[in-house]
Amino acid sequence: MTKFLFQLLGGSTLVISTMVSATQDTQQNLPAVSVKALSIIDDQTEWLTKTYKDIHEHPELGFMETRTSAIVANELKSLGFEVTIGVAKTGVLAVLKNGAGPTVMYRADMDALAIQEETGLPYASKVRSRLPDGTETPVAHMCGHDAHVTWMLGMARTMVALKNEWSGTIVLIAQPAEEPVSGAKAMLADGLWSKYKLPKPDYFFAVHTTPVPVGMVLNAPGPRMAGTDQLDVLFKGHAGHSSAPHLTKNPINMAANAITQYQTIVGNVVSPQEPAALSVGAINAGATNNAIPSSANVKMNIRWFKPEVRDGMLESIHAMSDGVAQMQGMEKNELPEISIRSSTPPLINDKALSERLNGPLKALLGDKKVVNDFPAFMASEDVHNLTGEYKDVPFTFMFVGIANPLTFAAARLKGHPVPYLPHSPNYVVDLKALPMGVKISTVSMLELLNKK
Repeated sequence: MTKFLFQLLGGSTLVISTMVSATQDTQQNLPAVSVKALSIIDDQTEWLTKTYKDIHEHPELGFMETRTSAIVANELKSLGFEVTIGVAKTGVLAVLKNGAGPTVMYRADMDALAIQEETGLPYASKVRSRLPDGTETPVAHMCGHDAHVTWMLGMARTMVALKNEWSGTIVLIAQPAEEPVSGAKAMLADGLWSKYKLPKPDYFFAVHTTPVPVGMVLNAPGPRMAGTDQLDVLFKGHAGHSSAPHLTKNPINMAANAITQYQTIVGNVVSPQEPAALSVGAINAGATNNAIPSSANVKMNIRWFKPEVRDGMLESIHAMSDGVAQMQGMEKNELPEISIRSSTPPLINDKALSERLNGPLKALLGDKKVVNDFPAFMASEDVHNLTGEYKDVPFTFMFVGIANPLTFAAARLKGHPVPYLPHSPNYVVDLKALPMGVKISTVSMLELLNKK
């Protein structure tokens, strides 16, 4: 992701200063209701900051977002939304009907990551949480989901304040467990459309933080993010004493051999003209120095854009895993078990909707700050799964800059494409991005619901 951001943003400080210049002169092209919205949002800045810091300081992992979902539900109820809680354990649905007109759906994800925050901020997370396997881990919002929730609540407040100036229905979804790309499908399985009877949306959009300067938006049509599968490969072995390895069958050796072979898949199985990635994120095996364990679990993920690329990668993983086990004499009933923990297809933006929203966003931010032509990310999302069977709903997913412009410029001068990456322990959402993200979401919502 960093390489294409560097290419996208250009190499000079002149380009940077152009991107972060004032936008007031462009806002004369906004509809009057959007201009009014900007003033309302500016007045929310203190509340937005307080809300964001609170969520940031109290992060929760996927399907554990009880505190965060309560904040969302209570705020939206107070604004007059019809609110449903407990969808897929912690998800929240909220509907606001305001006369005849289109239905627009918007999602914010709530979960944090099992990462130790190192930002040094006074409101940095000190939270630790226990995982389902009993292990304890630090938890932090190092991908900006705390900003996503804050932006959604700020946008909801603004739209309610402007109810006399738009018409239609707003559907808000606070989604759990985006990080393991399983939350959206869990909401579908819990009856998102069948049990909870949400109105079918005419439009659906969502936003995500990205480490480019505050006041910049990336929104382009077509494939934007890769599909992914999160895999566990469980290698079985015969345990024993490390002094007699010849009497054991070491699953760690199998895992190590397989991992080496996995690295050839992208180069030798996938065409060099096709984007793909394979990464091993964890190996869980053993507990002591002088004993060979009975199993080793390899946690990995693959990323792809074409189903045939995915199929080829999965077939190779199966063949290579079985092969290394067979080389160590494992029987057919002892071959590795491969589990797909979660998966999501590539995210594809609707061309007409993407282009439509870029119009008012350029009026808000300036032409050069709305980028509509950039390479797709190899990162993945599950937001688009929320439409379920409604595959015809136009959808677009936008990336909103959250980096302090001076921090960004300093990183560039040092030769770094961005100051930090999502999922790093130093990921920082600049506080000025809070009202800006609300403005971007609100101006987009008003474009789709504004009375003509």
